[in-house]
Amino acid sequence: MNAYLILEDGTVFKGRHIGAEKDAVSEVVFNTSMTGYTEVFSDPSYAGQAVCMTYPLIGNYGVCLEDMESERIWPDAIIVREMSRLPSNFRMDLSLEEYLEKFNIPGIEGIDTRCLVRILREKGTMNGFLTTSEHFDKEEVISRLHQYTTGRVVEKVTCSEIGYYPGNAFVRDSSGRPMRRVSVALLDLGAKYSIIRNLTRRGCDVTVYPALTPAEKILEVSPDGIMLSNGPGDPKECTSIIEQIKLLSHSGIPVFAICLGHQLMALSEGADTHKLHYGHRGSNHPVKNTITGKVYISSQNHGYVVDTDRLDPSVAIPSFINVNDGTNEGLNYTKLNVETVQFHPEASAGPHDSSFLFDRFVKRCRDYAAVKNVKERGWR
Repeated sequence: MNAYLILEDGTVFKGRHIGAEKDAVSEVVFNTSMTGYTEVFSDPSYAGQAVCMTYPLIGNYGVCLEDMESERIWPDAIIVREMSRLPSNFRMDLSLEEYLEKFNIPGIEGIDTRCLVRILREKGTMNGFLTTSEHFDKEEVISRLHQYTTGRVVEKVTCSEIGYYPGNAFVRDSSGRPMRRVSVALLDLGAKYSIIRNLTRRGCDVTVYPALTPAEKILEVSPDGIMLSNGPGDPKECTSIIEQIKLLSHSGIPVFAICLGHQLMALSEGADTHKLHYGHRGSNHPVKNTITGKVYISSQNHGYVVDTDRLDPSVAIPSFINVNDGTNEGLNYTKLNVETVQFHPEASAGPHDSSFLFDRFVKRCRDYAAVKNVKERGWR
């Protein structure tokens, strides 16, 4: 069956239909990862978007459901050059075609994805319409695309109720002694499972809260650390969440924020954000530590960045920058117990160059818990 992708600039791509048979209007973005399509498609940060994979063959190792980063596929549509019909992998549960059908996601293959990516790089991210109908009204479609916005997608992807994930009880220090478990409150703005896994394997008991949870509800249980997750959409639309994050960050409890959480934290302290021309999405983005000069290869998925030109250095200082375009990739807050990064140190399927940031956060949580324990005992 034929399928058509119409961009808001009037460009039309004709290809073959894959996945669910339905239309989709969405923001079209591209991801440069060569592998990890299961993790990409199940990342809640892609809600409201159609994802074009730049690697020409997708689906060759099938889909292992254990590798999913959430309970479902979040992009509105999938765009590939060629989808493998003969996947091979001893861990495979489904083929990519079955994966898309299972979660009712449409897609298109057989188009020139390199041409599509060049258009998005030159003209910027734009909306697109995916359909199997040959009788679409191009002018009506373009008018519809100009009006489309992703909307308040954080509320769509966040969990509906509080969840609890116990930490590994067998974590030990360098001398082999059991380490004290700490409690971490994770504000789910569209959190990936890998964030929870990275915390629990380090001995953290993780309580996951819906995005609109009042700060008071989190603070009343006195966690040892607070995690602000990744998530989709324009950070400036999350006005009520930003207000609560300000209360959380000023509590003195260690805070670590990733991606959207990084942006919302900056907005809560008076900084600004702006939309990138076509965003950073892939698993091969170099970021440089501004203090040590060391470069790490990172996984990224974001269309907005913090504007450091309007950032007060007495509030926060850049800790990482993007080597390719110089945009901000992390902040350390001078007067708060807060560290944030734009990239994904929990990256799955990789790379894991910056996973040490979780070690650093958990150490801050343990230090805070030790001081809190002393105060609770009334010692001086």
